[in-house]
Amino acid sequence: MLLAITAALTYMDRLNLGMAGKYIQEEFKFNTQTMGWILGAFSLGYALFHVPGGWLADRFGARRVLAGAILWFSLFTALTAIAPNLPVLKMLGAAWSLVIVRFVMGLGEAAALPVGNKMMAYWLPERERALGTSIFLAGVGAGGILAPFLITWIAGRWGWRPAFIFLGVVGIALAGLWYAFVTDQPEEHPDLNAAELSVIGRSRTTASNTIQPSSNVSVPWMRLLSSPSMWGLMISHFCLVYPVYIFFTWFFIYLVRVRGVTIAKASLWTSAPFAANLVMVPLR
Repeated sequence: MLLAITAALTYMDRLNLGMAGKYIQEEFKFNTQTMGWILGAFSLGYALFHVPGGWLADRFGARRVLAGAILWFSLFTALTAIAPNLPVLKMLGAAWSLVIVRFVMGLGEAAALPVGNKMMAYWLPERERALGTSIFLAGVGAGGILAPFLITWIAGRWGWRPAFIFLGVVGIALAGLWYAFVTDQPEEHPDLNAAELSVIGRSRTTASNTIQPSSNVSVPWMRLLSSPSMWGLMISHFCLVYPVYIFFTWFFIYLVRVRGVTIAKASLWTSAPFAANLVMVPLR
């Protein structure tokens, strides 16, 4: 359940700028191109740090890395609210301040999904991993449904900045829960008994017998990058993610500013694809 909540939070943090973009453009007089750079900065950081994020989890443990990643992107989500006024970034101007903060936020969020998959490999029996993964990813739908209504409700009453601060505080609390109550592997958790471990396919001796990755092991990059299966997965993932990128960046702004849709209706239509995700992912 914590993984599903984490997935929901990651997508709320991605969607928040798209929801608040209307207010930000009006306040800072950004043109469409400038807003595009701000919206795209997150995705650049997110893409660059996927592989390092997974490597860090293999090297230092999924629990620490995931808790640290949630803390990282939650802090920078909150800092988005004051990015143009940060002493270090103020001299760069409002646009570049927001670009840098969102880019660095993307670096932290990149670890969430790959490290979450690693956690499921340890905590779920093989026969239940497909269902477990679908519940994890259904959190994306839940976050996508909640974000448009929550962000626009907060922004409409108190301004766009409190929406970012609120999500940042929620994320910091979630990071604390991960660090305090979750272990890397089930057999390390003091509250799991032998029968529960047996269902998962683990035992108290599993951890001591598990070979931990060595920092000296070299990754066969050429073998990976020359694999047709790897390229097929990368291309298919690109085709999946690109339309999703449109929905969590420009779609809400387009509905409100170009189509003249009310904020309430735009929130509803923005949540529609994520409602389909919430229902269909577990069914498949």
